[in-house]
Amino acid sequence: MRRKRSPVNLFIAVSALLLAALFLLPLAVVAPFRSALFGREETVDETEGELSVSPPFTGGELDASRPLRVLDGEAVLEMDLGTYLVGVVRAEMPASFEGEALKAQAVAARTYTLYKLQSGGNHGGNADVCTDHTCCQAYISEEDARANWGENAGAYETKVEAAVRETDGETILYGGVPILAVFHSSSAGLTRAAGEVWVNDLPYLQAVRSPEMGDRIPNYYSRVEFTAEELKAKLLATFPEADLSGNVEEWLKDPVTDGAGSVAAVLVGGVKAKGTQVRSALGLRSACFTWEAGEGKAVFFVTGYGHGVGLSQYGANAMAAEGADYREILTHYYTGVTVEPYGG
Repeated sequence: MRRKRSPVNLFIAVSALLLAALFLLPLAVVAPFRSALFGREETVDETEGELSVSPPFTGGELDASRPLRVLDGEAVLEMDLGTYLVGVVRAEMPASFEGEALKAQAVAARTYTLYKLQSGGNHGGNADVCTDHTCCQAYISEEDARANWGENAGAYETKVEAAVRETDGETILYGGVPILAVFHSSSAGLTRAAGEVWVNDLPYLQAVRSPEMGDRIPNYYSRVEFTAEELKAKLLATFPEADLSGNVEEWLKDPVTDGAGSVAAVLVGGVKAKGTQVRSALGLRSACFTWEAGEGKAVFFVTGYGHGVGLSQYGANAMAAEGADYREILTHYYTGVTVEPYGG
């Protein structure tokens, strides 16, 4: 015989069911979205859109074994030779140049640095080299270089680093020691001997042909104009003994040019001066210049950029485009040298 449930028991059972439903219903609704509501959020790349920077440069063993103290403004930065050279090549040569030209620049920059180290430099005990191009060599950080390079930054940085890494330790030697490996942007088709520009001549810095492609070089031909007053002020600042009392046509006379077409010497108001001195006084791009004067003004016509001694960067790029490798380029521009690893 079936027992009947009492009304009280029935009420309790129904109440329990209702309470269970009350607590379980929210879980049933939330469960399908549990991972979205309570799971760990995906990491957001907060650097997206910012300037990309490569991992720190890793060079070859020889460059990495040479620590350097680099004076940058008021700060002294510590880095190895390879890291320093990457910054120099970024600053000194267009990264759009041929890879072999960039390698030639890397070797020239390494050689120039070692020459400075062995000659004692000019920073005393504070630093080995600096980032001032008028004293040592130009230098630029990767971040600043990338800002200049824009959309080509990644490819250019890769090229520059490869130029340094793939020439690890290689140095331009004359008589077994690093040379004064000076370089310039572009010559007037022929480089200049050191003795034509500075006080002393050097056997490895002699005049050689340079395949400059003037139509492809920015500002290869430049024009600078001065009023008579401007010209007088600039010349007298460098040549205070010059007599510039007459007409402007009489101030510069009797130019003597060298084999490269650069002005070797000229009379400035009766004072004998080097063409390089006039170039510096007037801020001309090179000492390969001519001029026209009259009607209260003077106009100078200039070819090339730089002192014209040693490696021509645009000439090196032209040679590389024709198939020359970096050793051929360097032994062309520096007379009687070898290019080999140097551990001294």
